Amino acid sequence: MNSQTSNSLKIWAVIIVTLTVIAFLAALWASYTLPSSQFPERLRPSQFIRGDFEFFYVAQTVLSTVNVVLLVFLLTIYVDVYRKTRSHFTIGLIIFSAVFLVRAITANPLFMRAFGFMAFGLGPFALLPELFEFVALTVLLYLSIKY
Repeated sequence: MNSQTSNSLKIWAVIIVTLTVIAFLAALWASYTLPSSQFPERLRPSQFIRGDFEFFYVAQTVLSTVNVVLLVFLLTIYVDVYRKTRSHFTIGLIIFSAVFLVRAITANPLFMRAFGFMAFGLGPFALLPELFEFVALTVLLYLSIKY
């Protein structure tokens, strides 16, 4: 195996381990921070099992936190590329990553909860945007590392 492939595998191993640890810690934190009493009983549709809303918000918290980590990785890659090339396009990628990083931080339910706001009643629709963003960021990170 050549050194390029070996380095790429090491990078991906570090990313996957980091994301797994961060996801686990975010799930623990969210499960303790978002108590089930936060969700009013009248907002729980009868077709959902008890705790269904909590699952979606814990999952949203995990995905949002993982997206923050992916964006930090992307931002460091783009800053490193800019230091090497001084390309104006890379400045645009840095700004893009920084803005999305701020968006991911402020969209995290733990961030909202820290300022006293509670989101509820969205069900799976709270989770879907974070899931799509995760897929897009994963593809972008893959392409950034590969090239």
